[in-house]
This record gives sequence, C-alpha cells and structure tokens, in this order.
Amino acid sequence: MSKIAVATDSNSGITQEQAKEYGVYVIPMPFFIDGETYYEGINLTQEQFYEKLEGNAEISTSMPAVGDVTDFWDKLLQEYDEVVYIPMSSGLSSSCETAIMLSQDYEGKVQVVNNQRISVTQKQSVLDAVELAKKGMNAEQIKEYLEKVKFDSSIYIMLDTLYYLKKGGRITPAAAALGTLLKLKPVLQIQGEKLDAFAKARTVKQAKSIMLDAMAKDFKERFQAEDGTGMHLFIAYTKDIEPAIEFREMLKEHYPKLEIEIDPLSLSISCHIGPGALAIACSKSLPE
Repeated sequence: MSKIAVATDSNSGITQEQAKEYGVYVIPMPFFIDGETYYEGINLTQEQFYEKLEGNAEISTSMPAVGDVTDFWDKLLQEYDEVVYIPMSSGLSSSCETAIMLSQDYEGKVQVVNNQRISVTQKQSVLDAVELAKKGMNAEQIKEYLEKVKFDSSIYIMLDTLYYLKKGGRITPAAAALGTLLKLKPVLQIQGEKLDAFAKARTVKQAKSIMLDAMAKDFKERFQAEDGTGMHLFIAYTKDIEPAIEFREMLKEHYPKLEIEIDPLSLSISCHIGPGALAIACSKSLPE
C-alpha cells in the first residue's frame, strides 16, 4: 500500500499546529500588506490581520510561488510515495490550475484535487482524504472521489459591512452607500465555484433566519438529510467568535444530533468581506 501525504493550503483554515494534530501538511498563503509579504499562520496571525485590515492597510491576496509549491511537494515525496494536494476552489483562485499544471511533471505521484471548496468545507475534504487513505485508497482514487462529491457542500455568509466588498471593487460605491444607508446585512453564498449574492436582510436576526432556512432547504432537497443525518455542519466567523457561539446554540435546537464545529473563516475570504461576518456551512459525510 502506498504511503500517502495529504496536503492543502492555508485557505482551508487549518493552522500549522492543527496540521500536526491531523497528520496533514499545509502550505501558507501569501498576503501583500502595504507592500510587504506575509504568510498566513507563519508571520501573520488572525489578530494581526484584522488589526491591519481595520487600520485601512492595503491588503491583497496572492498564490504561493511556483518554486514554493514544488519544493513543498519534493520534500513530502522524500518521505511519502504519493501526495494528494487539495488547494482552494479553482473558481476563487488560479492557484489550483497552476498546481494541476505543475503536477504533470510528477508522473502521477502528485494528485491535485479540484474539489472547488474553501475554508471549513475545504478543511473537511482534507480530513476526508486522510480517512480515505486509511481505508487503502491510493492518491488517484482519493482525487477521483473528492472531485465526484465536490458539490456536496454549501456555505452561506452574512456580512456585517459592505465596506470591504466596495474597497475590493466587488460592488459599486453607489450600491455600498445605499446598502449602508438601509443598514442591509447581505447574505452571500459559495456553492462550489465562487462567492455570489444570495439575499438581503435588514437585521442580523433576519439574516440568521435566512441562512437557517437556506441550510434546511439544502439538507432536505439537495442532500435528502432533513434531520442532518450523514452531514457535517459548521459555523464560521471573521474576527469575533462570540456571535458564532450564540449562533451555534440556535442551530443546536434545529439539529440536536449534530456536532457543530466553529472555525474562523480563512483570511483569503475575510480580506474581501471584513470583520463581523458569520457563516453556516455543511458538507456530506463519507459513507460508512
């Protein structure tokens, strides 16, 4: 049986400490902040990131340098026979396509998974890959499985502010001004490909209700799991964990059988949506 390394990038939200605990490997994503390069989880913590973001620093995301990716894989292949590499969704970054191109020089030893997830759902794909390797699947089989089930996940995100979407050019200044004036709490969605508008709410309470209803509809209609059986359920947040803890109590009433994990949203999303966001996400469990 092949000795398989499961690897990902820090868009999964997996920290370097967690990676050791899970037995996986994480390449840190680079950020350019006021002209300097920082690496998520190496010399840039969540706290430092929000301090700079709220201090109006110029922040942009980037993908890992080609040499950093190949060096990362080469090092793993000194110890393992094969690598399963799970980067962020190809719909949100070109880093996945670049990795697929680079992997062609590795004669099948590096399998890049384009399973179109990010943050908590990407993290679950990584943990699923570990389980599949334990069950005896090789790297190519793991890739095929994860790509087959890539749309068996869902994310809804409530924003606290439109400022960062406007700053990043994702909405017009006029739309942002109107939304701010009306005190709108927009709800966005990630269904594989990219971040899209989903609904507009006037209050946090209404936004939570919209997200709960959307997830209940997905459970019932997309996943045939009305009570949550066979599903993972997550809450994610930017900067402040307290609203996430409160939201979990609300969710527990609807899905008492499920363990609901709380994780910070990865910084690559936070960069575009700002602090104070709250998200609910799910993915289908591995079959027994």
